[in-house]
Amino acid sequence: MTQHTVWRLAVLTLWLIATAPAANAASEVPGTDPQLLSENRVLLGTVEEIRSDQAKVNIGEGQPRYIPMNVRKDKGLPELKVGDLIEITINDQNLLVDVHKAGEASHHRVVHGRLAEPMPTGHDKAVIRTTEGKEETHLIRPVAKSKVASIPVGADAIFLIDELDKIVDVTMGSVESVHRAADLGQQKSPLKGNLEQVTGKILKPLKNNIIVIRTEDGKEHSYKVRSLVQPRLATLSKGDTAVLLVDKENKVTDVAFQPGAPK
Repeated sequence: MTQHTVWRLAVLTLWLIATAPAANAASEVPGTDPQLLSENRVLLGTVEEIRSDQAKVNIGEGQPRYIPMNVRKDKGLPELKVGDLIEITINDQNLLVDVHKAGEASHHRVVHGRLAEPMPTGHDKAVIRTTEGKEETHLIRPVAKSKVASIPVGADAIFLIDELDKIVDVTMGSVESVHRAADLGQQKSPLKGNLEQVTGKILKPLKNNIIVIRTEDGKEHSYKVRSLVQPRLATLSKGDTAVLLVDKENKVTDVAFQPGAPK
C-alpha cells in the first residue's frame, strides 16, 4: 500500500470521526499530502445539491462552497452526487485546485524546477526546467495562470501537476528563491501590452528556430522563436501574413495569423 493511499484512508477516517460529534464544525485535513504543495489545504465536505454546472458543498462553515462540475468531468472521473463525501483542495489564495471523493485516488506530481523561458501571450503554457535539467512543457489551468506568470524566469519554484498533466498551482521554492525572484523580477512573463507587434509577410518560414518576415515598409527582419510558439509558426509558409509578438530579448513569443489567408 503506497504512502498516498494510506494518507487517503486516513482522511476518510478523520472525516468520520470528526463529523460524528460535531457535524457543523469546519473540517480540514491536518498534515501534509506528498502530492500537494505545502501551501495547499484540503477541506472535507458533503455534497448537498447538484445544479446544472456546479455542486453545492457543505464544509461545516457558514457559507457553502460551489464546485464546478467540469473539474472532474475533464478528467473522466464520475460525477458528484448528493451525499458524496469529498475532499476539496484549495491554494493559499483560497482558490480551488482539485476535488476528489473521499478516499479516491489522485495522481498529482510535485515538480521542483524553474521557468525555462517567458510564457507566451495568454499564459496558457509554461516550460519548466527541472532540477535534473530536464525540460517539460505543460498547459496551465486558468486558476493558476496569474501565479505562474508572477514567477520570474530562472527563480526556484515548486509546481503542482494534475492528472491531465496541467499546472494547477505553484509556489516559490525557498526563502532564498523569494529574494532571488526580486532580482529577477524584470524577467517575468511579459503581458501582451509589453510586446512589440511586427506585421508583415513571411519571407523565410521557420528553420533552425529562426523566422524571417518582410514588414509593410519593405524591410526584412529575422527573429529567433521561443520553443512554445514554434509549433504554431511551423504552420506558416512563405508569403503568409502574420503578426509576430516580439519580447524585449527580440524573440518571438506569440503569433497571430489566419491560416489560409491570401498570400
